[in-house]
Amino acid sequence: MSMLHDRRTVLFAGGALAALAVGPARAASRPAFDAVLDREGRDRGGAKGFPTLAAALDAAPADGARPFRILVPAGTWREQVAVTRPNVHLIGEGRTASVIVFNEYAAGRNRPGGPAEIATVTVTAPGFRAERLTIANDFDYPGHMPAEVDYDRTGASGAQATALKLGKGSDKAYFEDVALTGWQDTLFTDAGRSLFRRCYVSGCVDFIYGAGRAVFDRCEIRARTRPGKDFHGFIAAPDTDRHQRFGLVFLDCRLTRDADMPDHTMALGRPWRHTMTFPDGRYGNPDAVGQAAFVRCWMDDHIVPEGWYPMHYNLKGGRRAMLEPEDARLFEYASHGPGAGRASRRRRQLTTAQARAYTVSTVLDGWTGF
Repeated sequence: MSMLHDRRTVLFAGGALAALAVGPARAASRPAFDAVLDREGRDRGGAKGFPTLAAALDAAPADGARPFRILVPAGTWREQVAVTRPNVHLIGEGRTASVIVFNEYAAGRNRPGGPAEIATVTVTAPGFRAERLTIANDFDYPGHMPAEVDYDRTGASGAQATALKLGKGSDKAYFEDVALTGWQDTLFTDAGRSLFRRCYVSGCVDFIYGAGRAVFDRCEIRARTRPGKDFHGFIAAPDTDRHQRFGLVFLDCRLTRDADMPDHTMALGRPWRHTMTFPDGRYGNPDAVGQAAFVRCWMDDHIVPEGWYPMHYNLKGGRRAMLEPEDARLFEYASHGPGAGRASRRRRQLTTAQARAYTVSTVLDGWTGF
């Protein structure tokens, strides 16, 4: 982490603590925070103290008439939580200082009493906001990597371990200076609109995925090494409905890698076609035609020259097929850096006129985060 980031973290931490030290000039006004996490449950500066994040979330008003601001102080808060009420804001004291973490994973749902959700934080209400903190899933992926199969170089399912899920009911979710860390399936944008501004997202396999509309504005997208493997994964796995114009959009981002990751071992992504139950059987949703675009992004040399890979899905009757990148909506524009490859049938480029539509406002249907 840079010295500049450390300095900003210190300055904000001081500001957050000062905001809780309410003086006479603020005594009659609303406190800066409605709730503060404190392991002893102590109130601070007009903010009610809660020993856990789950308890603080339970105190949020059901109607969400105004933002309910929760201060997440520096420290590690090991919890799995659901945000079910509107306009909840989580404010940390620094991206690396305030950490919300859990370690559930997909195969864990098969055990007796296993969880319905695997994400550390699941959001199913509109107006969620997070700033200056980390949301992580620290499941031991390297110790549980699935074996490779003929149709997937990263193996079969079971090791997915999501940090953040934006589920049905989520909309206008905003993140600034937030780190989302994991390995496989780190960030699940399942529904609604979301904006990630100057954030950090790390993982290896399909670590930004889903059907929602998400913009990543000046973020660092960090590829993690799968120990002992020759191929390390895929960044994006969009599952966008064919009637939805935009899916996962990366604007002016930096695609970086772990220091030990070899060149040409990470793909920009692959199109996901999730399996659903229909009246005539269970198979891949034919309306899922993934959309993703990397616009003016800097790419290190870990990106494979062909850019995108196909992804398997289930046909009616149980047979398996591959959804090719050319049959989805996967694009680039003005990529630069050592990983920026040449335009090809698979690595399709937007025209300048097409790229003009890739703004936060257009992608998110007029919403820009405020």
